[in-house]
Amino acid sequence: MGKGGKGTEAAAAAGAGEEENMAAWLVAKNTLKIMPFKLPPLGPYDVRVRMKAVGICGSDVHYLREMRIAHFVVKEPMVIGHECAGVIEEVGSGVNHLAVGDRVALEPGISCWRCRHCKGGRYNLCEDMKFFATPPVHGSLANQIVHPGDLCFKLPDNVSLEEGAMCEPLSVGVHACRRADVGPEKGVLIMGAGPIGLVSLLAARAFGAPRVVIVDVDEHRLSVARSLGADAAVKVSTRAEDTGEEVERIRAAMGSDIDVSLDCAGFSKTMSTALEATRAGGKVCLVGMGHNEMTVPLTSAAIREVDVVGIFRYKDTWPLCLEFLRSGKIDVKPLITHRFGFSQKDVEEAFEVSARGRDAIKVMFNL
Repeated sequence: MGKGGKGTEAAAAAGAGEEENMAAWLVAKNTLKIMPFKLPPLGPYDVRVRMKAVGICGSDVHYLREMRIAHFVVKEPMVIGHECAGVIEEVGSGVNHLAVGDRVALEPGISCWRCRHCKGGRYNLCEDMKFFATPPVHGSLANQIVHPGDLCFKLPDNVSLEEGAMCEPLSVGVHACRRADVGPEKGVLIMGAGPIGLVSLLAARAFGAPRVVIVDVDEHRLSVARSLGADAAVKVSTRAEDTGEEVERIRAAMGSDIDVSLDCAGFSKTMSTALEATRAGGKVCLVGMGHNEMTVPLTSAAIREVDVVGIFRYKDTWPLCLEFLRSGKIDVKPLITHRFGFSQKDVEEAFEVSARGRDAIKVMFNL
């Protein structure tokens, strides 16, 4: 279990004079309950944070529906949520860079800092990662949580707590742009206009991409992408047999070579489209995880020396995300489409809205 807290039995033993900390617990398929959540003792390098803004991620919805993602299985009740920001209420004796009252965005993963990945600077690949709301680690949809101080980043004065919580999904787009070497001379194709596709669009722009084309099956999502600055938006089908014709339309929409493609959906068809559309010598980054297995034209990509890379979460992205938000290079506020409080009814309704999709991009709790 990570720093977040202890289970309900420990919570029941809390002292009579203590404020009861409450959290949203995933207790069974399609069942969330607000129940007590006892915090662990504050370590010297920890901080206690009062949560103020927590977003719902697609992975949260998936855990609610299936109680698992890949080999991560929810075997006992787990606090949900990992996109978050709040206010420092207590600092450990060894924390010098934060003070009570500071507004912070939280990076949700605690790596070991001992393995070869951590020592090599790729801590996102740590096999002993303790990540909010990834079983058996509790998440952050709670009144208060305890977290390492070095994973809490002070918000600039002009950045809201909701924007701070958006640093988590935005970090995925930033990490993808770094992995794909997006820059001022790279035309970028984005497959998928869901939340991650849209933050990847914003990140690509901030990295200097001169032209960005985005592709989706949903016209509403494409209209949102246009409003966020996509140069062109191409509606496609789900039929594999349409790929060839769609690749031609996508190339025409770009008007020049597609140097980089970010597949933010992760299906066989979207990856095939990205591989076929990207120029010889270009790069494709797999961001989304729609399918565990795919059938894609790798031979065709290989003979054109199209590089294929993947991403897993992110590393060292919060400082850059906050600078993008502070400077105005990125505005995530239009992505927050729905807001809820923190009652049992609010939690249930918020997850229903997020799961429904349609006009919901980012659903946010205000605690």
